[in-house]
Amino acid sequence: METTRQNKIARLLQKELSDIFLGETRKTHGILISVSAVRISPDLSIAKVYLSIFPSEKAQEILGSIQNNAKQVRYDLAQRVRMQLRKIPELSFFIDDSLDYIEKIDALLHP
Repeated sequence: METTRQNKIARLLQKELSDIFLGETRKTHGILISVSAVRISPDLSIAKVYLSIFPSEKAQEILGSIQNNAKQVRYDLAQRVRMQLRKIPELSFFIDDSLDYIEKIDALLHP
Protein backbone atom coordinates (compact mmCIF):
# COMPACT_ATOMS: atom_id res chain seq x y z
CA MET A 1 0.00 0.00 0.00
CA GLU A 2 1.39 3.35 -1.01
CA THR A 3 1.43 6.27 1.37
CA THR A 4 0.08 9.72 0.57
CA ARG A 5 3.63 11.05 0.25
CA GLN A 6 4.55 8.33 -2.25
CA ASN A 7 1.46 9.14 -4.30
CA LYS A 8 2.21 12.88 -4.32
CA ILE A 9 5.81 12.35 -5.38
CA ALA A 10 4.77 9.81 -8.02
CA ARG A 11 2.28 12.30 -9.50
CA LEU A 12 4.93 15.05 -9.49
CA LEU A 13 7.46 12.81 -11.22
CA GLN A 14 4.86 11.63 -13.75
CA LYS A 15 3.95 15.21 -14.68
CA GLU A 16 7.53 16.40 -15.00
CA LEU A 17 8.74 13.34 -16.90
CA SER A 18 5.80 13.72 -19.28
CA ASP A 19 6.88 17.31 -19.96
CA ILE A 20 10.49 16.19 -20.54
CA PHE A 21 9.48 13.44 -22.99
CA LEU A 22 7.01 15.75 -24.75
CA GLY A 23 9.80 18.24 -25.38
CA GLU A 24 12.08 15.52 -26.72
CA THR A 25 9.45 13.94 -28.97
CA ARG A 26 8.65 17.28 -30.60
CA LYS A 27 12.07 17.01 -32.25
CA THR A 28 11.23 13.60 -33.75
CA HIS A 29 7.98 13.48 -35.71
CA GLY A 30 5.80 10.39 -35.61
CA ILE A 31 6.85 9.20 -32.15
CA LEU A 32 4.77 9.69 -29.02
CA ILE A 33 5.95 8.82 -25.52
CA SER A 34 3.61 9.15 -22.58
CA VAL A 35 4.23 8.31 -18.94
CA SER A 36 1.36 6.07 -17.93
CA ALA A 37 2.39 5.39 -14.32
CA VAL A 38 5.13 5.98 -11.78
CA ARG A 39 5.62 3.68 -8.81
CA ILE A 40 7.97 4.85 -6.09
CA SER A 41 9.61 2.72 -3.40
CA PRO A 42 8.73 3.31 0.28
CA ASP A 43 12.15 4.87 0.95
CA LEU A 44 11.68 7.19 -2.08
CA SER A 45 14.99 6.10 -3.62
CA ILE A 46 13.75 4.15 -6.66
CA ALA A 47 11.05 5.12 -9.15
CA LYS A 48 9.69 2.68 -11.71
CA VAL A 49 8.46 4.64 -14.71
CA TYR A 50 6.02 2.94 -17.09
CA LEU A 51 6.05 4.36 -20.61
CA SER A 52 3.50 4.00 -23.37
CA ILE A 53 5.28 4.39 -26.70
CA PHE A 54 3.64 4.91 -30.08
CA PRO A 55 4.27 3.35 -32.58
CA SER A 56 4.62 0.14 -30.60
CA GLU A 57 6.87 -1.42 -33.28
CA LYS A 58 9.68 0.93 -32.22
CA ALA A 59 9.02 0.58 -28.49
CA GLN A 60 12.01 -1.61 -27.64
CA GLU A 61 14.41 0.58 -29.63
CA ILE A 62 13.13 3.78 -28.01
CA LEU A 63 13.13 2.21 -24.54
CA GLY A 64 16.76 1.18 -25.03
CA SER A 65 17.64 4.73 -26.02
CA ILE A 66 15.86 6.12 -22.96
CA GLN A 67 17.63 3.65 -20.68
CA ASN A 68 20.99 4.63 -22.16
CA ASN A 69 20.20 8.29 -21.47
CA ALA A 70 18.67 7.69 -18.01
CA LYS A 71 21.29 9.85 -16.28
CA GLN A 72 20.48 12.83 -18.50
CA VAL A 73 16.74 12.33 -17.94
CA ARG A 74 17.34 12.18 -14.17
CA TYR A 75 19.42 15.37 -14.36
CA ASP A 76 16.69 17.17 -16.33
CA LEU A 77 14.14 15.96 -13.80
CA ALA A 78 16.32 17.20 -10.93
CA GLN A 79 16.51 20.67 -12.49
CA ARG A 80 12.71 20.82 -12.57
CA VAL A 81 11.91 19.47 -9.08
CA ARG A 82 14.91 20.64 -7.07
CA MET A 83 12.74 22.93 -4.93
CA GLN A 84 10.20 20.18 -4.12
CA LEU A 85 12.47 17.16 -3.54
CA ARG A 86 15.69 16.88 -1.62
CA LYS A 87 16.84 13.65 -3.26
CA ILE A 88 15.94 12.57 -6.78
CA PRO A 89 15.12 8.85 -7.04
CA GLU A 90 16.90 6.47 -9.39
CA LEU A 91 14.77 5.95 -12.50
CA SER A 92 13.96 2.54 -14.01
CA PHE A 93 12.04 2.57 -17.27
CA PHE A 94 9.59 -0.11 -18.41
CA ILE A 95 7.16 -0.45 -21.31
CA ASP A 96 3.51 -0.29 -20.35
CA ASP A 97 1.89 -2.70 -22.77
CA SER A 98 -1.55 -2.67 -21.17
CA LEU A 99 -3.11 -0.91 -24.20
CA ASP A 100 -1.73 -3.55 -26.57
CA TYR A 101 -3.05 -6.24 -24.25
CA ILE A 102 -6.51 -4.63 -24.20
CA GLU A 103 -6.56 -4.43 -28.01
CA LYS A 104 -5.54 -8.08 -28.29
CA ILE A 105 -8.29 -9.21 -25.89
CA ASP A 106 -10.83 -7.02 -27.68
CA ALA A 107 -9.86 -8.51 -31.04
CA LEU A 108 -10.30 -12.02 -29.63
CA LEU A 109 -13.72 -11.22 -28.21
CA HIS A 110 -15.05 -9.37 -31.26
CA PRO A 111 -13.81 -11.15 -34.44
